[in-house]
Amino acid sequence: MLNNTPKHIYIRALRNADYTVFCVADGQKIYYDPRFNRAQPYSSGQQVKRSIIDTLCSNLNLSLAPIHFVWVMEKDSKGKIKFKEGEALSLADPSYPDQLIGGYMRAKKQADKPTKEKDEGDSKESSFVVKRRSPLCISAMRPLHPLLAGTSEENISFDRSSTPTSKVVVREGKEGRMLSDEELVELLSNFDGATPKKRKYIQDQRRATGLYVVDICIDMERLFCVNLDPVEPEVDNLTAKKLEEKGWKRGYNSYGPCLVCPKEEREKMIPAIANAVINWRITSNQARTFGLMETLAVAISHNAQYVAGAIRARLRDIEEVDRPQAIPVLDRNAKAELFVSLPAESYIPGNIEAEADALANAENRIIEMLQNYNYDAHISS
Repeated sequence: MLNNTPKHIYIRALRNADYTVFCVADGQKIYYDPRFNRAQPYSSGQQVKRSIIDTLCSNLNLSLAPIHFVWVMEKDSKGKIKFKEGEALSLADPSYPDQLIGGYMRAKKQADKPTKEKDEGDSKESSFVVKRRSPLCISAMRPLHPLLAGTSEENISFDRSSTPTSKVVVREGKEGRMLSDEELVELLSNFDGATPKKRKYIQDQRRATGLYVVDICIDMERLFCVNLDPVEPEVDNLTAKKLEEKGWKRGYNSYGPCLVCPKEEREKMIPAIANAVINWRITSNQARTFGLMETLAVAISHNAQYVAGAIRARLRDIEEVDRPQAIPVLDRNAKAELFVSLPAESYIPGNIEAEADALANAENRIIEMLQNYNYDAHISS
């Protein structure tokens, strides 16, 4: 019976962006679409995932799991101490929601582990590697169609000309001394040319505009299960014991032996996960050009092809227009459940049956689908 139960939820969200920034690389990260010869702005799946995880932890009123940033202290030939950047070590502990949902990898030699953390039977020469692939597969946020999004450029300035507390300082060469105020005044009084100003010019800053989609797949079989495969475990023996002490139960799924998260913990996380998947926001790169990036529509299905058909673009016949054009399409007959919010009426033609509570309904539907999955069926009897 379990084999006939859908194990995946596919979600496609359509978002609008108006003159904003959602990933920085020379202003806005872009890729090139060779079919339509256009630069396409995008946000990486990793950034979307981080935004979802941040929203999840905020919903649960929890902080992210601590990360240990290792720096190696070395001495040069003259005995001067220098610090060399090392690895970033995750706790690899799925009792933290961001690690359970977001995944992790920790690779470290057993000899480097504190004695109290070493597992019974571990060899001092063996390597300690655990990794968990996130049960959320997340695409990049990219244009719905190459003709429905694009970038623009602007020149901006950082200007403090009217601020008396700001000042101009001049250095003699890259490594030279700073001129005193008196020396600077004397230098500028006899200088024939452009003088230094209390401002900086920043050129060619890209901004993104258009309609964008992001696809998310939730693997319900792995969502609240932690793999105990002896070859590629997701936790070490010590962490597994700690999880069992917290109520995790041993079981078995199609990936092998596993630990299953307690029901009371699942019931806390499911609404928070659904809310984060629908309501995540990218705000880290928008200090100058904040955008709501409002969600226009959400398609949900157990079949990936259906969500692709529900939210798509249609290329208009070249004979009807002077140049290639595309129009966004929301199709309620594509066999996916489609939820359309009111802002969609500003960008999508036709009777799209928008609703004020569409996103809340989408969130509730994801909660229902997650709760309907029988996670306890994996627990060993």
